[in-house]
Amino acid sequence: MDQPRVETSPQEEAEPRQEDFRNDLFDLEMNGSRGSFKRPVLHSSLPVPDWGTVMKLAFQCIGVAFGDLGTSPLYTMPGVFSGGVKHRDDVLGAMSLIFYCIVLISLIKYVIIVLSANDNGEGGTFALYSLICRYAKVNLIPNHQAEDRKLSNYNLEMPSRRNKMASAVRSKLENSYVLRYLLLVMAMTGVSMLIGDGIFTPCISVLSAVGGIKQVSSSLTDTWRFGTDKVGYTFAPILLLWFIFIACVGFFNILHHDPGIIKAVNPYYILTYFLRSKKDAWVSLGGVILCLTGTYIYIHVSEALFADLGHFYIRSIQISTCSVLLPSVLLNYFGQCAYLRNHGEDALNSFYSSVPKILYWPLFVVAVLAAIIASQSLISASFSIVKQAVALGCFPRVKVVHTSSKYEGQVYVPEINTLLMLICVAVTLGFKDTLQMGNAYGMSVACVFCITSLFLVLVMVMIWKTHPILIILYVLTIGSIEFVILSSVFYKFVDGGYLPLLIALIMGATMLTWHYGYRKKYTYEFKNKVATEKLTDIIFDQRIHRIQGVGLFYTHLVDGIAPIFTHYVSNVPALHSVLVFLTIKAVPISRLIFRCIVRYGYHDSRKEQSSFEETLMNELNKFILHDDGEEAEREVELIDNALRYGGVVYLMGEGEILCSKGSFWMKKLVVDYFYKWLTRNVREPDEIFMIPRKRLLKVGMTYEV
Repeated sequence: MDQPRVETSPQEEAEPRQEDFRNDLFDLEMNGSRGSFKRPVLHSSLPVPDWGTVMKLAFQCIGVAFGDLGTSPLYTMPGVFSGGVKHRDDVLGAMSLIFYCIVLISLIKYVIIVLSANDNGEGGTFALYSLICRYAKVNLIPNHQAEDRKLSNYNLEMPSRRNKMASAVRSKLENSYVLRYLLLVMAMTGVSMLIGDGIFTPCISVLSAVGGIKQVSSSLTDTWRFGTDKVGYTFAPILLLWFIFIACVGFFNILHHDPGIIKAVNPYYILTYFLRSKKDAWVSLGGVILCLTGTYIYIHVSEALFADLGHFYIRSIQISTCSVLLPSVLLNYFGQCAYLRNHGEDALNSFYSSVPKILYWPLFVVAVLAAIIASQSLISASFSIVKQAVALGCFPRVKVVHTSSKYEGQVYVPEINTLLMLICVAVTLGFKDTLQMGNAYGMSVACVFCITSLFLVLVMVMIWKTHPILIILYVLTIGSIEFVILSSVFYKFVDGGYLPLLIALIMGATMLTWHYGYRKKYTYEFKNKVATEKLTDIIFDQRIHRIQGVGLFYTHLVDGIAPIFTHYVSNVPALHSVLVFLTIKAVPISRLIFRCIVRYGYHDSRKEQSSFEETLMNELNKFILHDDGEEAEREVELIDNALRYGGVVYLMGEGEILCSKGSFWMKKLVVDYFYKWLTRNVREPDEIFMIPRKRLLKVGMTYEV
């Protein structure tokens, strides 16, 4: 990422409602006459696509993103026929279900549609949510500034049938606080479910490959800290070998056991399956969904690998998916079902039972390695989405380690890695078998599918202005399939399905509490910001001693001064000769930084303070020298002297929020206990911003909200 560009910015848009806040002369000064200010600049300099690079990235996709979906043949059929094969033709119906689920959901929905619904090259639940927020004023996260309108695609359109529908939906969302909050809750639920999937993936994939592999997998638990670029090149040959193996085994089984299994491409067998088996066929959908595990992973993992390439990586994903992943997986499923047509008693171990003896041990070794690799895919995805959530104020502060100097999106989060490891061990010890684990996994996958479809329909209506017939067709086909599958997995709620919902409840409550406290603190500072007149009085107060140096005062506000500044001055009556109010904000867009307010997109990394200080001071001097004259030269000289004799000191406020007297007991429970506990057990802001502690001065203040 380029060095941050520090530009002046107009006043901040009121949050949540403009009439609730007062403006002052400081707001107007931000729109002052000094110079012509540059508008936000998006990172749009993408590499020129060439087929060599496309194919190289397609190869890396195999190693990074396809492990989970690629190893799903290990555990899908036991989930479908957990009670055994009761009728020979049931296998045809199940295979037809698997075929059309993979084609409709994995290929059409995710590889073709969802990859196109990205936010400047970034995918995932939060990316879809942020994309909607830029086309409609539904955002609850307090990061709306006046210049964010330049990032927004919100505009008035000429009347038409599609535009009327888009405007109606957008208006309904914008005018309903309940619906806006519901959108945020659903986005957080999707993120929570995805993190929960990071728990079940290692358990079910490794245990399905072999029961005694714990000692092998334990040595690879920290693989992802080396970065997905190296991981992609290291793991791709192993997974490519795995795909070749399962494709060959599947092709052999089709020819050897029942070539007629190819009839399963006829959806008629789905109808006869349901008419014959009724409830059993509906219950088996909870197992069918396991063939789709990991479908949405490469939306997250690949964005971490190819973040700087934007839309460029989509072509690579589509090529590797259509040429390697889906053909191999489908061949193996057809082969397993061909085997089960004659050996229905082996349904609970259909994968290994269908492998020819000559290939058994080589395939066993490759399966173990592929399962270990697959167990890492969602862990990497979890790192990516947690980083997004932290940047947008929706997740407690955690340490984010950037593992690559080449690609911005490659991150490692130690706290999440440890948390997933501990819960993964507990789940493995608690369930002990893959059937209940599969029920839990299916619940997570089905919920994420439905949430993604909801956001996708909103994107189709409000952003793409898709023809209503196509939207209805999507809802009646893919949407209906996902809803029916969701109803099926809820049938297995008691047999393991409750666990992902419990995990999502805990994770979601944590995220909502953090977000609630974050907004309350921000709103208090906005309502009680210091006016320009008060700031002028402080600066010229003779009782306040001025010392050499540059003071960087961190604040959440863009316009006005946070009340903690006056609290600081009243307790420490000394100010540096040059004082810069610094706001670092994340906005719902993937990559963006611009002047005066240093804004980071949710996928950008923080820079070392030495380079940041140099950039900040250089841009400050450029801004001052924009106006010629002795006054501008005197100000630049003042800054140079302050840097030379006093250096840079960081001033940071720590605002603690408490409920005001008479608050509702639920609010007191959330703010005074849960949120307070979270703030004491997360990373400090100075650690997140990599501020040198020897030059850091903190001041605390309590806000009553």
